[in-house]
This record gives sequence, C-alpha cells and structure tokens, in this order.
Amino acid sequence: MKGTRKMIYFDHAASSYPKPKTVADAMCEAVSQYSANPGRGGHQLAERARSAVEEARKKVALLFEAPSSKHVWFYQNATMALNQALVGFPFQAGDHVVATSFEHNSIIRPLEKLANEKQIAITYLEPNEEGLITVAAIEAAITPNTRLLAVSHASNVTGALVPIQEVSTVAKSKNVVFLLDASQTAGTVSIHMERDGIDLLAFAGHKSLLGPQGTGVLISKKDFQLTPLVVGGTGSHSELPHQPLNWPDRYEAGTLNTPGIAGLAAGIDEINRMGLESIWEHEQSLMEKFLKETKQITGLTVFGPDDLTQRVAVIPFSLDGLESHELAMVLDEHYQIAVRAGLHCSPKTHEVLHTSEAGLVRVSFGPYNTIKEVDQLIKALKEISQAFNG
Repeated sequence: MKGTRKMIYFDHAASSYPKPKTVADAMCEAVSQYSANPGRGGHQLAERARSAVEEARKKVALLFEAPSSKHVWFYQNATMALNQALVGFPFQAGDHVVATSFEHNSIIRPLEKLANEKQIAITYLEPNEEGLITVAAIEAAITPNTRLLAVSHASNVTGALVPIQEVSTVAKSKNVVFLLDASQTAGTVSIHMERDGIDLLAFAGHKSLLGPQGTGVLISKKDFQLTPLVVGGTGSHSELPHQPLNWPDRYEAGTLNTPGIAGLAAGIDEINRMGLESIWEHEQSLMEKFLKETKQITGLTVFGPDDLTQRVAVIPFSLDGLESHELAMVLDEHYQIAVRAGLHCSPKTHEVLHTSEAGLVRVSFGPYNTIKEVDQLIKALKEISQAFNG
C-alpha cells in the first residue's frame, strides 16, 4: 500500500513540507544563474550573489523588526544560531541562566557545556498545572547573578506558548538579556524585536518560514560582546589577522549558503503573501478540529494546554497498546501519514510529562494542510484504537 497514494505530512514542527514552488525556483536560479561567492569578488556574478543575500537579510530584518539588516546573521540552522548566542556570550564563573524544561537540546546542551566549562548555574523552570511557563515563575527564578534568560517561544512538544512581552518586561527590569528561540513560531506568530523586547532572536529557516534546510538566523538587537564561534574568511578586511569587528561579517565567517538564503527569502515572500494572521487562524482551526474529535477515541491521551490561544498547532499524544514509534510506523506504512515519534530532542519536557520511557507521537500542522487531511488522521487513529483497544 505504501507509495500508492499521496503522503499526508503532519511533521511541520520538524520541517515544513511541501515548500512553495517559488522557494525551489529561487534556489535553482541561484545555482544555475549566479552561483558565485557573495562578497568575494567585484565581478557581476559575485555581486548578484551578494545582492541576493543582502535582499534576504533585509526581508528578515523587516519581518522581525530588527534594528537594521546588519543585525541579521545567517547560519546553517537554529542550533548554530543558538550556539553563537549562548556559547559566544561573555559569561563568567558564577553567572546564572534561567531556562525552561520545554527547551530543545539546542539550548540545553550548550548550557550544560557552559556549566561544565565556565561553571555557570542553570535553572530549568517547570510548567504549571495548565502546562504553561508563567511570568511569575520566571521572575521568581531570577537572582542577582542572572545574566541571561533563554526561552523557547513555543514548546516543540506541547506547543505551549510563553508570553514574551511580559517576560521581556521582567528581564529588562532585572537587567537580564532575553534570548528567544522562535523556531516553532517564526512564520506563524507575529514577532517584533522592539515591541516584544527581544535582545537575541534565533530561529530556523526551514520550519514555518517555509525555507529550505541549511538556513538559520540569529538577530542581535545590540552589541552583547558575543565571541564569534567561527573565524575565517569574510571577504572584507582581509589584511587583518583577526576577525573584523563590523557586522554582519564578524559573525559570518566562510562562504554563506546563497541558494538556501535565496530560498528563505522566497519563503518569507510567501509568508507575507498569505499573512501571519491567516496562517495562525488556519492552523488553529486544524488543531481545534483534531483535539475535539480525538476526545472520542478510546485509549488516546493528548498532552498540552487546554487553552488553544496559548499554544501553536503542535500536539503530542499516546495511544494505549502501542509504543510511540510503533504507532508512527503504523500511520506511515498503512495510512501514508507522516508524524514524529519519540522524545523530540526535548528530554526535560518528557520528564515533566512522565513520558520519557515510551515517548509520544507528535502531529504538527502547517499552512497547506487541510481539514480533509485531519479527518483522515482522525479516521486512522480510530481504526488503530479499535484494533488495539477493542
């Protein structure tokens, strides 16, 4: 049966699919028409490549209200962007960081590395009974030694949102730098660095921004004296034996992924065309449909906040009688439905949910999914439940 009908894709929290045709077209054009090294030559092709990168930088800056395009730095993925923000931060021994149990390993592992190497202290906040990280808990966790607040805008497991404007107000009042991981919200939720009080903003380009893999961004509101993680060629100030100080060159050593960045720019164009509010409302309607219908399925347990306005369309669940990977395999092989199973690179979240042993199945909806596709998923889960739970 596998391969006889179109795959239904519900794994947008990992990477969006399908990509807009304009994304593929932009990448193809970059490879076939101006595949030169941006900023590494004065000839026409190098200049065209540089122009494509700078145009993408401006689109990112505009979408997130960055101070200017030079504050936008491109990376291979959100993990590298977060590492630049965290490992590059000028911590001293005894400094303190507040994070949450909802963090992805892209935040947890750099922080634990810093705890071992620089002897910083870390507090991981747990959610309340509604499955939400509260502003009060964040404020209570901040100490005189707290230098940084590192928070995921939305959990990649439960979809739970953090109220970033309220959080940033607390951080500012305590003179704490606010780093936001918006990998699950960039392209779905309106994010403005100035309005929302964000100091450092990291996100992936290949999720809700509809760009290709191999793209990630870090935006720095001002100079936090980050140490570049990678040094080398920048195409500028080549006479210097050290990394140049000017932005973005200081934080972008080596040849950039011009085709990927061009694709990301096209993804942002598509986001702007559809409108963030329309995308949010569409994905919320799919989530509402799924959550309402699955209440009737025997043995199926859904996790995450009940208040849908406090979560994005990322929904984890378990089904009695089946381990998460088994259920995902059944959906894949027998129903042509792609989901994600396991611990989702977010082990502390599963510790809180008490699901570390078996993991959970996660569905995550995107702008191109339909109610009909959600209906097919619900029908499949009902059939599987009947087979395994009578």
